[in-house]
Amino acid sequence: MTILAGENTRVLVRGITGRVGSIQTKLMREYGTRVVAGVTPGKEGQSVEGIQVYDTVENALNEHEADASIVFVPAPAARDAVFEDVEAGIKLVI
Repeated sequence: MTILAGENTRVLVRGITGRVGSIQTKLMREYGTRVVAGVTPGKEGQSVEGIQVYDTVENALNEHEADASIVFVPAPAARDAVFEDVEAGIKLVI
C-alpha cells in the first residue's frame, strides 16, 4: 500500500473560511495534520484556527511550502481550484 501523506505533509486548505472548510480544518489540526495556510479569494489577512488565509495559491506558496492541498469549495469552482493547485506544483490534491 502506498502512503500519499504522512505526519510531515504540509497541507494547504482551499475554502478554509467556509462552513465545511473551517470545521474540517479544526478537525485536521486536532488530529495532527500540518495545515500551513488557507486560500479563500477575498479573505486574505484573515485567519482560521490560527492559520493565515490568502487570496490565491500563489500568495500562500510565496510564504509557505505545501506538499498537498485539500479542496472545500463549491462544486462549480472545484475544477478551477484543482487546476490552480496543480499548476502551482502541488503534487497531491484532495
